[in-house]
Amino acid sequence: MSYVPPPTPTAPPAHEPIPNHLAWAIISTVLATCLCCPLGLIGIVAIVFSAKVNGLLRQGDLEGARRASANAKTWCWVATALAIIGVLLNIYMFSTGGMAEYQQMLEQIQAAQ
Repeated sequence: MSYVPPPTPTAPPAHEPIPNHLAWAIISTVLATCLCCPLGLIGIVAIVFSAKVNGLLRQGDLEGARRASANAKTWCWVATALAIIGVLLNIYMFSTGGMAEYQQMLEQIQAAQ
């Protein structure tokens, strides 16, 4: 009589975790929009790709999830760069008195009405 090992349960193949970058996408989009300009809303593209990652993983589409994660990361970097540009522009405006000139211009417009 020979030994027969017990059957092993079939488990899905293990794969490395695929990050969805959703938190980064949301934070960078909000900061880019608030600090830079409405162009920061381009970060919504990062949010959309981030939202796709988990759904693709549930469907078993690992390659699609990896592509969506990579696209989300790229667009997160774009939104982060816009946020950094916004911070630098704000620092420049405050340090050169640009806000005072802006306030003076607003007062002139209001006085003309």
